[in-house]
Amino acid sequence: MNNQAKAAQANRIVESSPFYVENEAAYQRWRAAKLERYPVSADELVVPVDNPLLFTEAEAEAVLNVCRKTNVAIYAGRARREDREIPRAVGERFGLHRLDSNMLADDDGITSLQVVPGKSQRGYIPYSSKRLLWHTDGYYNTSEARIRAFVLHCVSPAAEGGENSLLDHEIAYILMRDANPDYIKALMAPDVMTIPANTEAGVESRPAVTGPVFSVDPVGANLHMRYTARTRSIEWKRDTATREAVQFLENLLGGESSYMFRHTMTVGQGLICNNVLHNRTAFADDMGRGIARLVYRARYYDRIRGTDLNEVFTLSPSLSHRGRGGVGNES
Repeated sequence: MNNQAKAAQANRIVESSPFYVENEAAYQRWRAAKLERYPVSADELVVPVDNPLLFTEAEAEAVLNVCRKTNVAIYAGRARREDREIPRAVGERFGLHRLDSNMLADDDGITSLQVVPGKSQRGYIPYSSKRLLWHTDGYYNTSEARIRAFVLHCVSPAAEGGENSLLDHEIAYILMRDANPDYIKALMAPDVMTIPANTEAGVESRPAVTGPVFSVDPVGANLHMRYTARTRSIEWKRDTATREAVQFLENLLGGESSYMFRHTMTVGQGLICNNVLHNRTAFADDMGRGIARLVYRARYYDRIRGTDLNEVFTLSPSLSHRGRGGVGNES
């Protein structure tokens, strides 16, 4: 297949997706299915497992069912396990193989998220005890290296704090599109958001990256989102449509929503997701008692196997329109 044919095929995939703004009928059918029996608490995301290194078929199916609805699940290991192979094993169990070995990852491609003064002083907030604002992972990556999923595994929680908030990016899309489809159009512009180059000591380690916030992934017609609330890390397109869309998103994330889940991971718990929006509160370690937060992270270019749009929803007109509602009807 030549490049022209590939481009035409990609366009057909995008235009068939309910996330394509002009495809209103498909969107309404997908929206109804998405919101029907959507979880109302973080407890509904938690799946008990015996050994995260070796999920049983029933455990894996339970995790997958949660991810199919919310794009995120929390597994709760029954035994304390510190093996740094756990996030890799969890990823492989759910079809995640293409690991993003970023420059701050450890030698094996797994990242140890803990307080590291040398990294935090260089402005890398995940390696500090400061709060992490709303973001999706890899928002500074190019579209060719987009982060579609990640796994977190908690070895040791902080003495205090470190709570995560989670918001399914598909729900964020619904709330914005229901409020005003023009918000989605603005945030799908290919030049809407630029992440400046990363330069240290006069050396550029990563070039500037420009792209959309929302996009339809030509692999599976899934919704992808890249976003950060860090103002120092972003340059927005300077027009009214973008300003209004960004303000709505900021207000959404800064407010209270029944669709946001809050959870503090404990020893042996982990999180697997299709790169949903997330943040983390500040935390405090207690080195005198030997308590220090340590979470392993693995980021992937793959999406969780079995959660592609066409595997989750039958986009036929026969779907009912029962659901939790839109922006003005959260319950």
